[in-house]
Amino acid sequence: MTDKADIPDENGTAPEAGARPALSPARVLRAAREQFAELTGLQPEGVSRFERTEDGWVLEAEAVEVARIPETMSVMALYELTLDPDGLLTGYRRVRRYERGRADAR
Repeated sequence: MTDKADIPDENGTAPEAGARPALSPARVLRAAREQFAELTGLQPEGVSRFERTEDGWVLEAEAVEVARIPETMSVMALYELTLDPDGLLTGYRRVRRYERGRADAR
């Protein structure tokens, strides 16, 4: 099994011994999508929030919960995903549900 510390970064540079490689936002996003899909069976369609925090990362991802025809009537859900600094999913929660074709009320 390969240790994360042995994985080269995006430039092909191997990290120094004992150093923890910084994850790029793209890697964090891919890891979040894969882990969320594996746990829930839902495939995220888009990300509406993505930020680094003191504890790791926070994302909000949209996924289809109930597919309907026409597609504009599908039930969507917005999920908040939290990840540690290494990109491992530490939790998720559904923030809200809505029909795909419905705009936010202001």
